[in-house]
Amino acid sequence: MKHMPLKEMMPIFASTKLKLRKYEYMIVSLPIEYKERALDSFKNLSAFNSITIDTDEVSIILRSSDWRHLRKEFPLQISEGPYRIITFDIVLDLNLVGFLSVITALLADAGISVFAISTYLRDHILVKSGDVDGAMRLLNELIEKCKSTNL
Repeated sequence: MKHMPLKEMMPIFASTKLKLRKYEYMIVSLPIEYKERALDSFKNLSAFNSITIDTDEVSIILRSSDWRHLRKEFPLQISEGPYRIITFDIVLDLNLVGFLSVITALLADAGISVFAISTYLRDHILVKSGDVDGAMRLLNELIEKCKSTNL
């Protein structure tokens, strides 16, 4: 499927609301051998969190405060953070092509690294806590530009 040009996506961005989660988060990688222990330890965490299991690792996103309490249970781990989560509060058609590419290109041009994750209904990005103000400013400018163009 062909990438949708920004001009055609303007109504989508104009309808997008940003939700900045108030907590700081960590991104954690655990060896696959920790899979069962991780699933058991993380099942009672409050939202927002994410656990992805692939063939080589268990990748987790969780509040920094939760990770401080749980990290001692996982001596073999790699962790990175703190991050903040920006949620794009719009339900997107799963056939939409290019939504995140516009966002990541905009932030990349400003030197802001992102870690993107998607759920069935929404897309989210994690940005380093020190970059969150700049990221929110740029994304809000994009949304406002799309709103004013669609008037």
